[in-house]
Amino acid sequence: MFKKISALLAGVTVSIFCHGQQTFPQNGAYDERPGRFAFTNATIVVDSKTTIAGGTMLIENGTIREVGKKVKIPAGTVVTDLKGKYIYPSLIDLDSDYGMPDVKRERPAQGRQTPQIESNKKGAFGWNQAIQPENDASLLFTPDARKAEDLRKIGFGTVLTFSHDGIVRGNGAVVTLTDEPANKALLNKKASAHFSFSKGSSTQTYPSSAMGIVALLRQNYYDAEWYARAGKTKDMNLSLEAFNQIKTLPSFFETNDKYSVLRADRIGDEFGIQYIIRGGGDEYQRLKEIKATKATLILPLQFPDAYDVADPWDADLVSVAQLKHWELAPKNMSEVAKAEIPFALTTTGLKSKGDFWKNLKTAIEYGLPKEKALEALTTLPASLIKAEGQIGSLRTGLLANFLITSGDIFGKDNIIYENWIQGKKFILAPLNAPELRGTYQLSVNNESTGKLLVTGTFEKPDFKLALKDSVKVTPKTIIANELLTLTYQPDAQTPGTVRLTGWITGNGLAGEGILPNGSVVPWAATLSEKYQSATVKDSVIVKTKETGNVVYPFLGFGNEELPKAQTVLIKNATVWTNEKEGILQNADVVVQNGKITKVGKALAAPSGASTVDGTGKHLTSGIIDEHSHIALFAINEGGQSSSAEVRMSDVINPDDINIYRQLAGGVTTSHLLHGSANSIGGQSALIKLKWGAGQSEMLLPEVKTIKFALGENVKQSNWGDIVRTRFPQTRMGVEQVYFDHFLRAKDYAKTWKNYNAASKKQSANSPRRDIELEALAEILDSERFITCHSYVQSEINMLMHVADSLNFKINTFTHILEGYKMADKMAQRGIGGSTFADWWAYKMEVKEAIPYNAALMYHEGITVAINSDDAEMARRLNQEAAKTVEYGGVPEEEAWKMVTLNPAKLLHIDHRIGSIKAGKDADLVLWNTNPLSVYARPEFTMIEGAVYFDRKKDEEKQKSIAIERERLIQKMLNDKAEGKPVQKPQTSQPRMWHCEDVIGVNTEHE
Repeated sequence: MFKKISALLAGVTVSIFCHGQQTFPQNGAYDERPGRFAFTNATIVVDSKTTIAGGTMLIENGTIREVGKKVKIPAGTVVTDLKGKYIYPSLIDLDSDYGMPDVKRERPAQGRQTPQIESNKKGAFGWNQAIQPENDASLLFTPDARKAEDLRKIGFGTVLTFSHDGIVRGNGAVVTLTDEPANKALLNKKASAHFSFSKGSSTQTYPSSAMGIVALLRQNYYDAEWYARAGKTKDMNLSLEAFNQIKTLPSFFETNDKYSVLRADRIGDEFGIQYIIRGGGDEYQRLKEIKATKATLILPLQFPDAYDVADPWDADLVSVAQLKHWELAPKNMSEVAKAEIPFALTTTGLKSKGDFWKNLKTAIEYGLPKEKALEALTTLPASLIKAEGQIGSLRTGLLANFLITSGDIFGKDNIIYENWIQGKKFILAPLNAPELRGTYQLSVNNESTGKLLVTGTFEKPDFKLALKDSVKVTPKTIIANELLTLTYQPDAQTPGTVRLTGWITGNGLAGEGILPNGSVVPWAATLSEKYQSATVKDSVIVKTKETGNVVYPFLGFGNEELPKAQTVLIKNATVWTNEKEGILQNADVVVQNGKITKVGKALAAPSGASTVDGTGKHLTSGIIDEHSHIALFAINEGGQSSSAEVRMSDVINPDDINIYRQLAGGVTTSHLLHGSANSIGGQSALIKLKWGAGQSEMLLPEVKTIKFALGENVKQSNWGDIVRTRFPQTRMGVEQVYFDHFLRAKDYAKTWKNYNAASKKQSANSPRRDIELEALAEILDSERFITCHSYVQSEINMLMHVADSLNFKINTFTHILEGYKMADKMAQRGIGGSTFADWWAYKMEVKEAIPYNAALMYHEGITVAINSDDAEMARRLNQEAAKTVEYGGVPEEEAWKMVTLNPAKLLHIDHRIGSIKAGKDADLVLWNTNPLSVYARPEFTMIEGAVYFDRKKDEEKQKSIAIERERLIQKMLNDKAEGKPVQKPQTSQPRMWHCEDVIGVNTEHE
C-alpha cells in the first residue's frame, strides 16, 4: 500500500489512504459498521478543565459509552490507535442561520417609494411585520450540504439556528451538522427565543428609528402580558400567543456595538429577562458597564483590516477611533475574559469560514486564555441552550460529537483530521499523513542541484526551489494520489523544462525525472532540516506590548482615566451668581463633593483643596442648552404622527465629539429633544456633558419632558408628493391629532384610575398598558412637560386653545420666532419661550422672525431661553445670549440667565443647576473675560466638581493625539508591507442632527 501524500494543491485531491483494514473516501462521511469504535492512547480533552493523557474513548450507536484510562473494549470493536493525537469536543455556534431560508429585504422600485403603513402579513397576527415570534426554526430548517461542510471543516458539530429576520425573530432550533435528513439532525426544536434591533424584511414605516424599535418591543412585552391575563375576553392574536410561548426560553438578543448591548439589557431588566447578548466586538471599550449587566455575551471573531494609509490625504480620512479599534479589536475577548464576563464565540461576521482559526489564534496571541476559548466554543454554549446533557464535552452518555486533531487545537500548525457528528465520521485530512514541510537537499542525476523548500500549511504546502547560482524557481506542483510531480525551467537562459515525478521515502522524496534533452535520470530530495512552527507564546509578549490604551470615550480626545470630583477654592474671580447677589467682584467659591459649599469673599481653603486664581477672570454657572440634538444615535421616529412612546434616553451616544466641543464652549447640560417629524414627538432626555462617562451617569432621569411640533415638518410639506401619505397633511389635521390623542389619554387615565380605586383588584381584569397614552396621561397630570417646536402665530394660538380646552399646560414653545406677536398670551399662561437669537428666513414659516424676539418676550415677563438646535451654534451660546443685549437692550445679567438659569427653570431643575449658590451642583465655567464678549473662552469647564475640559490640558491632548495617530499609521504601513489585507479609507463624519432629519433604519445605529 502506498503512503498518502499529505497535501492538496492545484485543486487535486488525494482519493485513498490506509486506515486499519478499511479504505475510506477523502473529505466525506463513512457510515462505519458495526457502530462501535474505540480510540486508544489519545490525549482526550473532556472539557476546558479536564484532560486525560493516554486515554481511551469508546463510542457506540452515536453516543459516548465510556471515557477514561482503563476502558474495557468489547469484542468486535473497531480500534484506532491515536498515540500522539488529541480528541476534542466538536464546536458549537449559537448565532447561525444554517438551514434557514434567505431573508428577502424588499426595496421599493425607483419612483415607487410610497411608505407602507399597514402590515402585509396575512392572518390573525400582530399589526407589525417586524414582530415575528411565530417563526419556528424547526419548521423552516432544511439541511444545507455546502454550509454544513464549511462548518465541519473548521470543527463545528452543532449550531443554534434561527431566522435572522425582524425585531422579534421567533424560536431557535439546535441542529447538528450531519449530512443526514433534518429529522436526524434536529436535537431541540424549541431551544431559544431571539430578538434584535433590526426591522429585517419589514417595509412598514414604523418603526423608523432605534428608539422606535425599543418602544415597539417594550409595548409588545406589555401586550403579551395583558393578552395572557385577559383570557377569553381577548381577540385571537397568533403573534402574542407565540410570543408568550417563546419568552420563557433562553432569550438571545443580537446587537452590533457596545451601546446597543446596554440598551438590550435595559429592556431585559424592565421585564425581568436576562438576555444572552451577541455583541459587536467593541465591548472592551465599555467593560465596566457591560459587566454590570450580568449578561452572557456571544462575541464575533471579526477584526477590521488595516486601512491603506500610504497616501497622507487618505490617512486624514481615518479617525483616531478607527485606528485604535483596528489595533485593539483582537484584544476584545481577552479583556472580556479578564473582566470575568462569561462569553461564547461565533463565526458570524467572518468574511470566510477559513478566517475562523486564524482570528481565534490571533485573539489567543493577544491574551485570550486557551481554556476560555475552548469553554466559549463547547461547554458554555451547550449550557446556554440547556444542552449540556447532549453536547459540549466528552462524557459518558453524550452524543459522539468530537474532533481528532494532530495536537493542541489552538496550536499554530494543528490539523483537524476528523470531525465525528452523532457517531458519524467526516474526514477532513488523512489521519496518518506525513509532514512534507521542511528543507531538502535536491539532487538530479546524482548531482547536487540546490535546495527544495517546502513551507505553507500542512494541507497546502508551498514548494520553492533554490538552485545553484542563486537561481530561485517556483515549480509547478501536482500531488495526485501517491505521486508528486514537480516541473520547472532551470533558468531563463536554458530552454526546456525539467520534469520530476516521485514518491515519499523514509527521509524525503525520490523518483525519476526527464531532462529537457529527453534523458531519464534519478532524482532525490533528502530532508536536511525539519519544519519548525512558531509558538503562540513567543508572539504574545510582542503584540501585547505594542497596543495602546483604551480611552473614555473611545475617541482621540478621550481620557485614560475619568475626571473625578475635586475640592477646589476659586479665588478673586468676578462671580456671576444669577442670584439676588448679582455679579460679585473679587469673590471666592468653594467646591466640595460635587457641590458648591460656599460663595463669598476671603474664604479659607478647605483641607486638601487645590486653589485656582481667578484674578481678572469670570466665573459662571455652566451653560444649559434647552434645545439640542447632540449625543444621539437617532432623532426622529417618523413612522407615525404620534411617537409619545419613544424615549431619547434609549439612544444617548456618549461618544459624540460634540460633547467635548461644547464643553470647550462652556456648555455643561443639554436637553436632547426628539425631532419635529411628528405632531407629538418622543420623550426628551436631559444629560450632563460628562465626557467619558456612561449613558446612565450622564442622564438626569428626574426631568420628564416631551417634544411636540407644529408647522411644515409635521404635515410633511417638504417630503415630496409621493411620500405624503401620513395623516396629518394640513394644519387642521395637526389640531385634530392633538384632540384625538389627548381625549384617548383622558379615557386611558380614567380607566386606570377606576381600576386602581377598586376595592378588589383582579389582575385578569387590569387594563392594557399603553406606553404612548401613558406618556400623554403624564402631561395631563402635570408630571411631564411639553416643549413644542413652533414658528407661526396662528399655530401657536391653536395649540394654546387645545391645551385650554383639555386642561393641560404647555411648558415651553421652542424656536417660537413669532413669539413677539403673542407674548402677552404666553405670559398669561406661564408658558416659557426658548428661541434663537437671530435665525430667520431659512424657510417660509420663519420669514417674519425678528432679532428683537427674545427681548420683547423678556419684557413681557416670559422666562426666555436662548437655544442652539445646532451642534456648532451650541459652542457659542454665550455669544448668542449677548445678541439680546444688542437687540433689545436686555441687561447683561438677564441676558446671561437666558443660557443658564432660565433654561434650568424651564426644565424644572433650577434647584440644582443654573446659578452659583451654596448647595447647588458645582457646574462651573471659568472664563478669561466677560462671558458675553466675543473674545471670551473657557479656561476650564467643571461638572459636579470634576473638570471635563481644561484648555491647557487640551493643548497637551492635541500633541499626544498627533503622536498616537502617527504610531498607528506606521503600524498599518508595516502591515501593508508584510502583505496583509488592507481596506480603503472612507470619509466618516459625526452626524450633525437637526429637527427635520428622518432616516430609514434597519440596524440600531444606521
